[in-house]
Amino acid sequence: MSDQGNIKSGVGGLTEEQIKALEEKLKQMSPEELKAFQKQQCIFCQIVAGRVASKKVYEDNVCIAILDINPANPGHLLLLPKEHYPIMPLVPKEELEHMGKVAKHLSHCLLKSLKAEGVSMFIANGVAAGQRAQHFMIHLIPRKEGDGVGLVIPMRELKKEQLAEIEKRLKGKMKAMHEKK
Repeated sequence: MSDQGNIKSGVGGLTEEQIKALEEKLKQMSPEELKAFQKQQCIFCQIVAGRVASKKVYEDNVCIAILDINPANPGHLLLLPKEHYPIMPLVPKEELEHMGKVAKHLSHCLLKSLKAEGVSMFIANGVAAGQRAQHFMIHLIPRKEGDGVGLVIPMRELKKEQLAEIEKRLKGKMKAMHEKK
């Protein structure tokens, strides 16, 4: 989905005429203007800026961690970059690496402070993956045996030919990406 499509999917209560006018305005925006518009519309950017209240448990110059207001379990954290990035591929490598280190420390804190038996960490990258907000985030959910949180991934059996084709495509794409660097 394009950035413009992501913005439109979050626009509610507008008439068909207003939506068409907004679509036209979005088409005319430069990449910088589009990013500023997205940031202005993003609730998580408002949280980062301190304009919307949150229960912040961690903050540094790159990211913040807040308690989710609709948690899967008590202590469910959202680790957010301070800059607006809709999806993970847009997050600069250095910021993503930093967030990984912070996620590791937060996971340890959840285990110790809440006496969790485990922590589920996940990234919903795109609408098809369950992403509801257009701001990249890492979810950290403290877990206990039998807590009823349904994050079990179904197992599918693929034929050897299917696996070989997927491997070929992924290796080809990784090689092409590596050569661009």
